[in-house]
Amino acid sequence: MTSDSFILPFGTISLDDRPRVGGKGGSLGELTSALIPVPPGFVVTTDAFSAFLDALDKEHGIRNQIAKLDPEDVATLNQTTSDIRTLVQQAPTPKEIASVIAEAYSKLGDNIPVAVRSSATSEDSEEASFAGLQDTYLWQKGEAQLMEALKLCWASLYNAESVAYRLKLDIPEYQLAMAVVIQTMVNSRCSGVMFTRSPTTGDKSVIAIEGSWGLGSSIVSGEVTPDKFVINKITSEITSRDVASKDIEHVPDEKGGIMEMPVDETRKKTQCVSDDELKELSSIARRIEKLYGMPQDIEWAIDQEGKVMVLQSRPETVWAAKEKAPVAKPTAKAFDHIFNVLGGQK
Repeated sequence: MTSDSFILPFGTISLDDRPRVGGKGGSLGELTSALIPVPPGFVVTTDAFSAFLDALDKEHGIRNQIAKLDPEDVATLNQTTSDIRTLVQQAPTPKEIASVIAEAYSKLGDNIPVAVRSSATSEDSEEASFAGLQDTYLWQKGEAQLMEALKLCWASLYNAESVAYRLKLDIPEYQLAMAVVIQTMVNSRCSGVMFTRSPTTGDKSVIAIEGSWGLGSSIVSGEVTPDKFVINKITSEITSRDVASKDIEHVPDEKGGIMEMPVDETRKKTQCVSDDELKELSSIARRIEKLYGMPQDIEWAIDQEGKVMVLQSRPETVWAAKEKAPVAKPTAKAFDHIFNVLGGQK
């Protein structure tokens, strides 16, 4: 393992690299290569995580601690995972890792704001989904904030819910690693999500688009009711339009991070995305669905100049799971709710 393996730019990776860059990183590589408009960035690979954790594990036996846990012993699980997260957050990042991350970050721009997103992977468990169990940090500015957010993402692999989930699936800790996506932020005028099949009916002939003012985190968090549109895939006709009252928006904080702001009266009930932009979004959605050959759940943003960007794309899971569901209803188990996490993955 060399320092050259710690960083991979989006343009050099694909879904075949998931064991090193995670699903989110691999997808961004595929989109970049397909010339879908994606904000530039790079992935801090699982090699970097493994090098960091190996050094920590020698002293504290983190993997063994987790292997001995009983997922039903909630109190011990919570305390142990909390202690491990503290260890990860407080441990110094090895110089050989920190230096290559700093160099890659400097190539994106001078203290340019970035999103720092977890991209978990388990090499031998393709059906294991960690969606929604790890963290995302938006609008991180400067090397210090980036490095702090990186370790918070690494630490999030040891959330109690995530640890309990993989213990129940008998996923060995030595097979598990965390990649982290570093992606240039879009100063969004508006943003949202779109699905290349209806999330309510499963209809594959339409594209459903949701959007609101500012950063898309306000939609993911449920703090705002977004505008909703349905577009016919064949004709590009907008067949349904529901403009909501959008009272707040998430905007960049000059010190880094994001903050909530009230939306002025003139924009509250104004459609946040134009009809032309909706058609452009639907065209991009069709391209992405064709690229992957299956329905997609896509995060998008439109910047202050009107440029449409794709932040990430992943397979649609709700209707796909229903179509694969067995005829006999399975017995309910603890943590089944984890399989139903919100489509807005961090």
